[in-house]
Amino acid sequence: MSVQTFSLTTRIARPAPDVFAWHERPGALARLCPPWERVELVAATGGVRDGARVTVRNKFGPFWQQWEVEHRDYIPGVQFRDVQVSGPFARWEHLHRIAPDGADACTLTDEISYRLPGGPLGQWAAGRFVAGKLAQLFAWRHATTKADLESTARYGAVAARRILIAGGSGLVGRALEAFLQTQGHRVVRLVRRPARGDSERTWNPSAGSIDPVALDGIDAVVNLAGESIAAGRWSAARRDAILRSRIDATRTLVAAIARAAVKPAVLLNASAVGIYGDCGDTILPEAGAPGGDFLSEVCRVWEAEAQRAADQGVRPVLLRFGVVLTPAGGALGKLLPLFNAGLGGRVGRGTQWMSWVSCDDVVGAIYHALLEPRCRGPLNVVAPEPVTNSEFTQTLARTLHRPAVLPVPAIVLRAVFGEMADATLLASTRVVPAALLATGYRFRHPQLAAALADGLGRQL
Repeated sequence: MSVQTFSLTTRIARPAPDVFAWHERPGALARLCPPWERVELVAATGGVRDGARVTVRNKFGPFWQQWEVEHRDYIPGVQFRDVQVSGPFARWEHLHRIAPDGADACTLTDEISYRLPGGPLGQWAAGRFVAGKLAQLFAWRHATTKADLESTARYGAVAARRILIAGGSGLVGRALEAFLQTQGHRVVRLVRRPARGDSERTWNPSAGSIDPVALDGIDAVVNLAGESIAAGRWSAARRDAILRSRIDATRTLVAAIARAAVKPAVLLNASAVGIYGDCGDTILPEAGAPGGDFLSEVCRVWEAEAQRAADQGVRPVLLRFGVVLTPAGGALGKLLPLFNAGLGGRVGRGTQWMSWVSCDDVVGAIYHALLEPRCRGPLNVVAPEPVTNSEFTQTLARTLHRPAVLPVPAIVLRAVFGEMADATLLASTRVVPAALLATGYRFRHPQLAAALADGLGRQL
């Protein structure tokens, strides 16, 4: 088969130098990996300048394949090219080109030339599949790049900050780190193993210990640490681990803030809409009262520990996350195999309200709260349009072009998950992002159908 080509051009309402700089920053590659694909960065050296190399591996069906590309033809502010050194294609060259379109905008163009391996029959069979995958991938990449650059422009010129992240290995933490890096900020991660390089600091929250210099030069702290609530049935030991992990991590960070000679401006501390408990059809802004179940108590105590940062003159923000939608994991990641197989359906009666939020809006809301001084105290990080469980499952099924006709009875969920089923899967929390909207945050995905289509790489 002859060499095939693919090209896509998108206009971005940001100056060309800003868009080129975005691509040169450390988080750009991670930011451009679609959430529905399994892609892992193996090694990267030298940025995008000539001679720099990147090695990634991605999963195709049950198999992993590895790519190594070398950057060539680097022209500052204008272009760079990726050339496959080793990988699945017989040939692969990818030109990234950015051209001014007036003083305050530019065009981003991706041009790819490739040749498939194998004989004529194999090339013919794979040709349409590869062309479709490229169209899907780069439509999402361009939309993400455009949205990241244009949505942050409203904050004006933002000085580079040094941000400490605890719990950065999770889904939200990884996405947040990549986003912050592409915005020009420096991220320092707290890790439980020995630190590697200047971008990590060691801590042991269960022992209350943290590297003495962890807060040096830090402008903001983001605490996402805590045991998963969905890792198993809530035995007495699991309950204690869930609660203690959150208290210990937050208490350790607040103590470190108190000892710091120069304190960060803000502590952004994770919490959850589970604080409200099962509230039926009641609409819940941040002023909603805490519930009385186990999750409500965990969140209440967790937030109380974070609020102590205010005694040190640090602005505390309590990030009450809803159900974060990403196919890379979490609730959506668990549901996808069932729905893809046509075995999905409502949970229980399906009338319970579900407060959801796209992963991009979680990251965007955290960034907004970091920069916006009016964000203080509880902050509901949810989309403005909660849905019932029935509506959610039907929308997911339509997005995947699958039926959703096999409901899961509440009695089965209680038998499998115990108390956790009532507190998470069957609880009704109709939460609204009153504080985010009041402080001017603009949602990237206010509606469920668009959020699922974007996260799954599908067309509406």
